[in-house]
Amino acid sequence: MDDFALGSLFLSAFLSATLAPGGSEALLAWLLVQTSLPAWQLWVSATLGNTLGAMTTWLLGTLLALGWASRRSADRISDSALRWLRRWGLPALLLSWLPVVGDGLCLAAGWLRLPWLPGLVLIAVGKGLRYAALVWWLG
Repeated sequence: MDDFALGSLFLSAFLSATLAPGGSEALLAWLLVQTSLPAWQLWVSATLGNTLGAMTTWLLGTLLALGWASRRSADRISDSALRWLRRWGLPALLLSWLPVVGDGLCLAAGWLRLPWLPGLVLIAVGKGLRYAALVWWLG
């Protein structure tokens, strides 16, 4: 049961960070209250899944820039996300956890071909802090 719960949370967080809609926060909150799993394990599962989902969106943006993906997907890159990244650079990715805007930031970062390793770290920090706040609030 514990492995299933952690896997479900990982998958929910992963999908929530891609261009697909989702809400992993509700599942995390439910698991915190209804299971005996340690909060740190739930936090790791959600953060890892959400970060990897964001990097998948980043990869899609890179493929778009290289012309390997459908141009229709380029419509998902919001003008505001591009402006934020052009103005603030990689530190804007700390806000990748924001609903709607966060996916656009990750897609735009790939589109702009920003360095992925510092981007990965900033995305993980932002998403980890968001989930940590939820764990602390419910703890």
